[in-house]
Amino acid sequence: MNAQILTGVIAALGVIANLAGVGEARATGRQDAVHGDHGHHHAAFESDRLHVRVDGEAGPGVRDIILIPGLSSSPEIWQGTVDHLGAGWRVHRIHIQGFAGAPVDGNAEGPVAAPVAEEIARYIAESDLDRPVVVGHSMGGTIAMMLAARHPDAVGRLMVVDMVPFMGAMFAPPGTDPTAESVTPAADQIHAGMLTAPEAAYRARAAATVATMVRNETAEAAVLADTAASDRVVSSNAYRELIVTDLRPELGRITVPTEVVYVAFDLPGMTPAITDGIYQNAFSGLPGVKLQRIDDSAHFIMLDQPAAFHAALDAFVAE
Repeated sequence: MNAQILTGVIAALGVIANLAGVGEARATGRQDAVHGDHGHHHAAFESDRLHVRVDGEAGPGVRDIILIPGLSSSPEIWQGTVDHLGAGWRVHRIHIQGFAGAPVDGNAEGPVAAPVAEEIARYIAESDLDRPVVVGHSMGGTIAMMLAARHPDAVGRLMVVDMVPFMGAMFAPPGTDPTAESVTPAADQIHAGMLTAPEAAYRARAAATVATMVRNETAEAAVLADTAASDRVVSSNAYRELIVTDLRPELGRITVPTEVVYVAFDLPGMTPAITDGIYQNAFSGLPGVKLQRIDDSAHFIMLDQPAAFHAALDAFVAE
């Protein structure tokens, strides 16, 4: 695959889009002010890495599901999914500190995804959740894979939404066998550029790229607001971490039923079959994984094709 296609694949995954609108100022308030209060409450869980919004109550026959948003995203991207699930589910939405209006707290420096995965494992244990379903979008998919691989007894089922186990492979020199070490120089360069880019350049890129990541025009404004309310350092550090994180060797540790839903790359020279091949190769180390492409969607599948996404989720949790 040539460099042009690889660059397009990176954009298609939507990670850069979620960084593009990050502002200079450090966020100090909750994102509730942007999206409104949907009647949820925050779990009584103390963490400087995340907080958890809970919809629904425990009870006979009620199942637990954890929804993890992507880079610089708010838990509100899952509101349609929460509404769809309805009775019979207690929904735990993760809000990562430093993203979408949440205070930076413990995510002020260093990695974000791996510590958050550990905190979610602690949340599951301390909340006595019985092997919940875990769904993660984009960077949230990376966190979900970390959780399932490193704490296999904590998770009941795993759904990854539009993410691969080693995004850094797309930054490796052509013709090389990509490793975390080989892509570290590129990650460092990108990280430095993100931290020093002028504010105006960030916001201009956001306006141009978010539109390609969300086809749902109504939802686009909220996604852009999330990025604008996210802390620039936290988002940049997290993006660097994604590039150098290779979960392919850990896929074999995931023992729970797993499904990956993804979109076809809308790029010159790319076909749905090529996209299928990329995902098949990326997840070849996970026996039994189900791969499902959802068409006519950009990166935020749950916003662009909610009916198709919810149908896939319903079928997956019913198996």
